[in-house]
Amino acid sequence: MNLSLYRDEGTWLHRLDPRTKIVGALVIFAWCLCFNHPAPQVMIMASLVLIAFLSRSQGTFWTLRHLLVLLILFSSALWPFFVRGQNALWAWRSLQISRESLLFGIAMGLRLASFVMAGLLLLATTRNEEITGGLIRLGLPYPVAFALATALRLVPTFAGAGAAIVQAQVSRGLDLETKNLVARIGKFIPLAVPMFITAIRYTNFLAMALESRGFRPDRPRSFFYEPRMARLDWLVLVILFCLFGLFLYLRLGMGMGVIMPGRL
Repeated sequence: MNLSLYRDEGTWLHRLDPRTKIVGALVIFAWCLCFNHPAPQVMIMASLVLIAFLSRSQGTFWTLRHLLVLLILFSSALWPFFVRGQNALWAWRSLQISRESLLFGIAMGLRLASFVMAGLLLLATTRNEEITGGLIRLGLPYPVAFALATALRLVPTFAGAGAAIVQAQVSRGLDLETKNLVARIGKFIPLAVPMFITAIRYTNFLAMALESRGFRPDRPRSFFYEPRMARLDWLVLVILFCLFGLFLYLRLGMGMGVIMPGRL
């Protein structure tokens, strides 16, 4: 079962240099940190959705829609109890929910979802070897880049193995739909044993394959894939950094997009 997030669509975003997409994702993370009011966070999230449609990667968001919704809901429910505002909406003993804390919690949930969406766009439009080459060209040491690339490669492999194990047990009569939530979670615990065995076996095979090929991460290496920056890459980076400068000015110079002035 292939659960890779990459979608080979050949759009303008797919053709960008991987360094552009990696730096662009980091800049979008910085965008999200500029505001703690829900309104600008909604605008940033809408921009990410628009980019996903333009790059035909919206299916990745739909696949992980439950995760995005849970991030927003949990943050919106928890943050109001840890920050205080002036306009109280509800209070009980030491607990208080204010208008400001509620809006701040919603903004933090949207910020987390935007972080995930920016990372998903990077993974949906960039091959694993392109990410490795981009990280190395950005100055990251090869052992670190190789470790990150290996981790990205193993995540869909382990997720696919887990899904195959669950489907195999369901086909043998395992009921994962009925009873309460605690009982259903308990039924997943025995499935962790074959999952861990599969993970250990796969990593052992990977280590033996690397050793048999004489892999040494500290030796100088040459690469078949050589990324090159084009005009479109520079244009995209200029736009992203200009927007980042504008957002900083709106936050620091004009005080806009802020519901809690003392917090990021």
